Amino acid sequence: MVSRRTVLGLGIVAGAAAVAGGAVRSAYRTELDLAEARIAAGSVTIATRAGTMEYAEKGAGRPLLMIHGTGGGFDQGLHFGAPLVVAGYRVIAPSRFGYLRSDYPADAGSAAQADAFVDLLDALGIDRLPVAGGSAGALPAIEFAIRHPDRCSALVAIVPATYAPERPTFAPMSPMQERVMRAMLGSDFLFWAALQLLRDQMVGTMLATDPALVHAASLDDQARVDQILRNILPVSRRQRGLINDAKLAGNPAPQALERISVPTLAISLEDDRFGTYDAARYMVAKIAGAGLVGYPTGGHVWVGHNAEMFAAIDEFLKTVP
Repeated sequence: MVSRRTVLGLGIVAGAAAVAGGAVRSAYRTELDLAEARIAAGSVTIATRAGTMEYAEKGAGRPLLMIHGTGGGFDQGLHFGAPLVVAGYRVIAPSRFGYLRSDYPADAGSAAQADAFVDLLDALGIDRLPVAGGSAGALPAIEFAIRHPDRCSALVAIVPATYAPERPTFAPMSPMQERVMRAMLGSDFLFWAALQLLRDQMVGTMLATDPALVHAASLDDQARVDQILRNILPVSRRQRGLINDAKLAGNPAPQALERISVPTLAISLEDDRFGTYDAARYMVAKIAGAGLVGYPTGGHVWVGHNAEMFAAIDEFLKTVP
């Protein structure tokens, strides 16, 4: 999700960005070129009922649909799903509506996203598979389990940015706030400058994680968090999806959780600044037989728990036919 504080922080660096010198521009251009090259390779597109959908896949074995969160795309899905690839899964990672090369249809809601996943499975010749959704990606993953139980064999909701009565929400954006957010997220240079000048603020707001946790984490975990942030570039290619997620996940509507009949696992951390622990507990209370994996610390990007969290997902999926 993109909070108001994130937009304010991006605005603060606007002045510095405007006066940046040639060396800074060169460093920015180098990193943006690398980001553009990264998203240009490895993905393909298909036609769905909602327009073009981009996806990529990696690994062999049992297929699993990995749905990215805010600021992502197929690249984030593959990044998050990398431990499952090592565990022997075929991770299929679409770019959701408005991200990278996927279209942004008139109806970009979570249900429409879930329906488009069916078209992706049809194109791949896959009848049924488990789905994992992270953060805002948990919304369409849940809808997929609700609307298409014949195509969904299991549901994993990772730090779900979904409805819970106790979970804090954001007020809807005013037209002016949305214009400002679009302008900020449409500037790759501004976002890159924020990564250089406001790294801790970006971790605390955009990744909803205590920066002190990251500073104290292992070098591998620090690198993982850094990659999550840097992989949001080019942010201009994800702008429409980011704005849509701010609306859908900032104030999520209740979902028909009681209709979910597939095995379900919800995962979250108590100190997630987006309040997803409340959402995970609410899911478990509403879905028959659902399990909960919770950690006291780690923030929205589960600092210190990546290996054990995906090991828990693997163990859960092994119990699903």
